[in-house]
Amino acid sequence: MAVPLIQQIRVGAYIMKQRIKGVDKYPLVLMLEPLFRCNLACPGCGKIDYEDNILNRRLSFEECMEAVDDCGAPIISIPGGEPLIHKEIKQIVEGIVARKKFVYLCTNALLLEKRLDDFKPSPYLTFSVHLDGLEEHHDHAVDQKGTFKRAVAAIKAAKARGFRVNVNCTLFDQMSAEECAEFFDFCTNELEVEGITISPGYAYERAPDQEHFLKRGKTKELFRNIFRLKGDKKWQFSQSTLFMDFLAGNQQYECTPWGNPTRNIFGWQKPCYLLSEGYAKTFKELMDETPWEQYGTGNYEKCANCMVHCGYEPTAVADTVKHPLKALRVFLKGIDTEKPMAPEIPLENQRPAEFVFENLVETMTQKLEREKAEARAKDAGRAA
Repeated sequence: MAVPLIQQIRVGAYIMKQRIKGVDKYPLVLMLEPLFRCNLACPGCGKIDYEDNILNRRLSFEECMEAVDDCGAPIISIPGGEPLIHKEIKQIVEGIVARKKFVYLCTNALLLEKRLDDFKPSPYLTFSVHLDGLEEHHDHAVDQKGTFKRAVAAIKAAKARGFRVNVNCTLFDQMSAEECAEFFDFCTNELEVEGITISPGYAYERAPDQEHFLKRGKTKELFRNIFRLKGDKKWQFSQSTLFMDFLAGNQQYECTPWGNPTRNIFGWQKPCYLLSEGYAKTFKELMDETPWEQYGTGNYEKCANCMVHCGYEPTAVADTVKHPLKALRVFLKGIDTEKPMAPEIPLENQRPAEFVFENLVETMTQKLEREKAEARAKDAGRAA
């Protein structure tokens, strides 16, 4: 099963609790990003070219647990950077599991085999391994040969030890529907992973390669072509049926950016994991003071082509809870690839993009340098 039954029950109960309480904005998944440092330099990544004083920063175990408790989301995703580089990642995962939260540790798997002894198999822990297609496509996407074979070996080793493993795949415009289908067959039949988390690539503002991200129209056509090839194949996706239906152009959804809030070394990132336009000091400040209505497709130029799961999966999950029969019909009948697509959200009233990131990072760098200087002065005072 792509998503454990216990997780489905817990998340469903959590959503119903929020609805009963009349809460209209609540998180489903905390994106806990304890570091930006990585042992790869993927061209499609917007995190790899920070200065060393930022790449060397880490969220401590205590800061991570504070974020988990303050946010209250039932699911914690730990991206990066590469989380397995973090010296306290074992304690961080153990702390989340002890709280009976579901943790997805996102990794390129280059260090996974070496670190397996640090973890214990649990229904609350899933290794989410980054694979962007079969060997040729994946090694090209991460710009390093041999990574696909090492990741596959690590997946098999983790599975043999009883760990839950899924594959996290970002689709760019270099893969055809036939190549995607072949990759899904490999993940299902060869790797036997619990599920596949899939999302179209989104053009990070600072990603070195801006040419190969998918536009919304191409995304919908690609997913329709993929589902035409599915037939009776047993592909398992770690996402809701209605989100997959949305990717195929059958649902008109608006983004739910607060559904996957991000905590990283700078603070709580506004407005979402994919855009950096400010930081809040606390989760409450993020939720209360972020102008959410200014973001999302149709509202903001930067969001025009986004169909990524961190913004739209929460929308689909909420729709599933609100309209379970609709979700059941799609699940039983499959994704419709022939009917007219749902109308696209109009863009004529979206506000123009504001390119504030460079000044923001400069300000954060200055803040980090000031904190270092204050710490050195304090240490010097103690020594004296």
